[in-house]
Amino acid sequence: MAAETEFTIGAQAYCSDGFCGEVIRIIFDPAAGAVTHLAIEPKHQPEAGRLVPVELAESYDGAVRLRCTLAEFANLDPAEDIQVVQGYQGGYGEAEAVQGYGDVGSFGVGGSVSGMGIPMGVPHSVKTVIEEVVPVGETEVGRGENVYATDGEIGRVHGFLVDPDDHRATHVVLQEGHLWGRKEVAIPMSAVKEVDAGIRLNISKRQVEELPPIE
Repeated sequence: MAAETEFTIGAQAYCSDGFCGEVIRIIFDPAAGAVTHLAIEPKHQPEAGRLVPVELAESYDGAVRLRCTLAEFANLDPAEDIQVVQGYQGGYGEAEAVQGYGDVGSFGVGGSVSGMGIPMGVPHSVKTVIEEVVPVGETEVGRGENVYATDGEIGRVHGFLVDPDDHRATHVVLQEGHLWGRKEVAIPMSAVKEVDAGIRLNISKRQVEELPPIE
């Protein structure tokens, strides 16, 4: 399997001029069977996370090297949609309405959830809402998501082995601590039934156990 590139969740990522974060999610296109993006985020800074096209990434010594500078990384599409919302409490027992303020740092006026414009009442809470960005028609695999054989859970996703030429995923890699104690188990994509809220296989635990180890 030396020809494949291994992208793993939690890998450290570096631009050409410095560290930029770690891989927090891997974006997968089920129709193409390919990895399309890596969501890379500096620790505890979701506003700085970016969706990196896989064409810009290569795996090296367990880390990810990007073919871009830190400035170019900062101009990529955000990995998280972050909005600040203001809660209001009505004066006569009305239900709480929520006023949206758009992205962090902007203070435009939006509408209430009732669609009646600016809600009346006294503001009493401000909340930050963070939603993960996933391109339309694609899905994501994040840290700790489960892998299920036909007869039950077998472990958690560690990452994917990817063909460097067309970025098609060739194998799903299980995280250490799975059922069989091997350092890594690579499951061919032909055994993957679905990638959505975890990974579901079309083979049994015994069939997974019989797969050859990664060389």
